[in-house]
This record gives sequence, C-alpha cells and structure tokens, in this order.
Amino acid sequence: MSEKIPIGISACLLGERVRFDGGHKRLAFAVDQLAPYVHFEPVCPEMAIGLPTPRPALRLVNHPDGVRMCFSNEPNVDITDKMQHYAEQRIASLAHLCGYILCAKSPSCGMERVRVYRENSKDNSKVGVGIYTAELQKQLPWLPIEEDGRLNDPVLRENFVERVYALYELKMLQASGLSRGKLMAFHSRYKLSLLAHSQPEYRELGRFVAAMDKWASLDDYFIEYRNRLMTLMTHKATRRNHTNVLMHVQGYFRKQLNSGQRQELAKLIDHYRQGLQPLLAPITLLKHYMNEYPDEYLQQQRYFEPYPEALRLRYGH
Repeated sequence: MSEKIPIGISACLLGERVRFDGGHKRLAFAVDQLAPYVHFEPVCPEMAIGLPTPRPALRLVNHPDGVRMCFSNEPNVDITDKMQHYAEQRIASLAHLCGYILCAKSPSCGMERVRVYRENSKDNSKVGVGIYTAELQKQLPWLPIEEDGRLNDPVLRENFVERVYALYELKMLQASGLSRGKLMAFHSRYKLSLLAHSQPEYRELGRFVAAMDKWASLDDYFIEYRNRLMTLMTHKATRRNHTNVLMHVQGYFRKQLNSGQRQELAKLIDHYRQGLQPLLAPITLLKHYMNEYPDEYLQQQRYFEPYPEALRLRYGH
C-alpha cells in the first residue's frame, strides 16, 4: 500500500485561514502524522459558496419548515439552499475517498452535537448535524468520518485510521476485478480485526459471507458487504474484545512454547486486560512468536498491522 490514500478534510484543519474569524484549527495529528500516508482533499463549504473570511458567524436555526442556516447577526439572511446545493454537487464527486475528517461544532461540517438555535432566541440545544456533513452521510454512508476533537481520543483515532485502511484495501480489491475468491480472502484477512470490534456482528457478517453464492450479482453483493463491514468497524474495539482475540491467538502457540513462555504471555495479556499495559505490548510478543513459529493464517491477519506501524497508534491504549 505505497500509494497515498485519498481523505477529505475540512480545510481549516490543515491550517488554512478560512474560518469565520479569519483563523484556522490546525489539527496536528492530520498535518504531522497522517500526511505522509494520505492525500488530503481540503474543502471549506463556506468559502466554496462565496463567503469571505472573516465573515459573520453562521448558525443552524429551527424554523417551522426545518433547520435552516443563517447568519448570527442577520437571521433573515438564509443560505440553506445555497449550502445544500453545493453539498449535493461536491459530495457527488467524492466517492473515491476512503475517509473524511471534519471540523467539530461547525454548522456546515459538524458531525454531531452542533448547536441548533430556537428562532429569534439565544436558546439552543446540541442536537444538530452540519448541512454539508448530513449530505456526506446521506450519499456515502459507508465512508469513515471523524471530527477533529474526537481524534484526540487514542481509541477513536486508531478506529478511524483502521477503517480508512480497510476501505482502501477493499477499493483496491474492487479495482483489480471482483471475484468471490478475492472477497473471501479479504474477509479471512480481517477476521481477528472484526472479532475485536463486535463479536455478534462478526458472526452475523460471517454468515453473510457464507451465503455469497446466493447473490446473482457480485457487484450488488460487494456494495452490501462494504456497508456491513464499515458499520461493524465503527464499533470501538474494546479492551475486553482485544483480550479475547489475544487469548485466541495465544492458543496457536500452545505446542511450541514452554511453560515459562506460556506464563509470560498469559501474564502480559492479563496486564493488558487490567489496563496495566498498552495493546502494543502483547501484540509485540505475539508477533515475535509468529516470526519464530510461522502460521499461515496468523501471518495474513490485518489485526497485527492494520496500518503503517510508524503511525504508533497502539502506544496510547
């Protein structure tokens, strides 16, 4: 995977001075860590529809006919339709993306908990979604999306990057020519990863894969598989689920390891379970044993390297 992965991003997060106050919200994780591996496609919906910077702040307002986008200092100036039209047109050209990083709280780009004001009032509730992002979710429901603030959480950060790389690999598979064999092999590579995200949905997706031959159209099957896979991977991989996966992998080495090695590995996994060690610790020891005692099934599992190791995402949890 040497090619850079296309990811959409709110332009202000790259340090572009496009915000209403003439500033930016440079996201260090994107600019400093992700940038060597991805090709960012920046978008600022406000600038794209012709608004200047600086500019009066925008807000979402609850009207009788629905949520509208207005200027905070001129509530009668409604730009909802203009923003909606731009979103529909722009997002229609973004199906090639493998992820999207959005500016939190923005009335255009916020993913959740965006303030929605009552008409002619300062009262508001954090229940909205930005107009641009709502259209993004409508047109590309499978696309991994995340907000800048949430990416400070190490678990959410790894979850987002893992989804991006999985979708990229799936897109490369599609571009190389779909076949049932390729899809089966892809799913097999991701079994341990999916098990860490959600055991019930892992089993459900497994049954769906087993029924692949019942679909007349492989293209239709691929679309449904992609949607189900991405939905499953939005579930955070929990410490409990990771522990179950690690113990499952431990079982592959019970004949090769001596008593002391087995105890050391079991202790390390249990320390991870208790939060005393990061996930990287047992993963590193297991990878050492995988090199010493190769197993074809384990060697192919994306779980052990779901993205470039240099991103160092498993150090913090």
